[in-house]
Amino acid sequence: MDNTDMKQIQWFPGHMAKTRRLITSNLKLVDAVAEIVDARAPMSSRNPEMDLLTKGKPRLVILNKCDLADEKATQSWINYFKNNGAEAVAVDCKSGRGVKNILPAVKNKVLAELMEKRERNGMAGAAVRLMLVGIPNVGKSTVINRLSGAKHAKAEDRPGVTRTKQWVKLDKSTELLDMPGVLWPKFEDQDIAVRLAFTGAISDDILDIETLAAKLLSFLSDGYPDSLRMRYKVEPEKGMTGFELLEAVGKKRGMMIPGGEVNTERAAIMVIDEFRSGKLGRITLEMPQKRE
Repeated sequence: MDNTDMKQIQWFPGHMAKTRRLITSNLKLVDAVAEIVDARAPMSSRNPEMDLLTKGKPRLVILNKCDLADEKATQSWINYFKNNGAEAVAVDCKSGRGVKNILPAVKNKVLAELMEKRERNGMAGAAVRLMLVGIPNVGKSTVINRLSGAKHAKAEDRPGVTRTKQWVKLDKSTELLDMPGVLWPKFEDQDIAVRLAFTGAISDDILDIETLAAKLLSFLSDGYPDSLRMRYKVEPEKGMTGFELLEAVGKKRGMMIPGGEVNTERAAIMVIDEFRSGKLGRITLEMPQKRE
């Protein structure tokens, strides 16, 4: 991904440093860790510090927002995580699709050895305690509310809503410790930062929306050209820059300003919003073989 003219993205609010300390200090209270990632960018939306922070605890990876991601790509990611020692499930927290598979995956696969040990020792009824982690805006709160059947967690479509830990009783045998979303101190790879910006994990306030939309359109032109043809009636031609695509989209949608110029800011806001809402189709921003 070309990062020309894209300023270095850094975003590490103080409450996220606090979250890192909360994770390590509360780890001893749980049996396993469930990490929620965005199915559109499964590797980029994983905190690279999490392996160290969770100190080898059994792990489940939950690929949320799978309804917005390329279905074949999501299956490839599930296979990738399983091949690398982590159980993985795909869910859509808004519709509830796949959410019922989370707890069975924890108890029957991730913690199978522990559950068998408890059975042998006459402790089969002991509650399973699960820590839930993930970067901002991956849908942790909505997943919790789906699992518990009630609105325990505040869910909003903006990063950084959950600010403190909270225990949630999911059923008679499962307790969940919800941790605030946590990014990391520095994005060494700006491609990761851009993917997170596409999905809304990083606040739009610190980004140039037109540059971001141009980069997204350039990516779609290469990987999902039909999304541009079907949604905007724009034919991506070889050599077109992201900004040229943005102007073409704005022109097709009649977003003009006096003087015959395209209102590229308005077009950019529309493109980013429509990507995030799934109106451009099911799109995955990265594939596992490119990360290996």
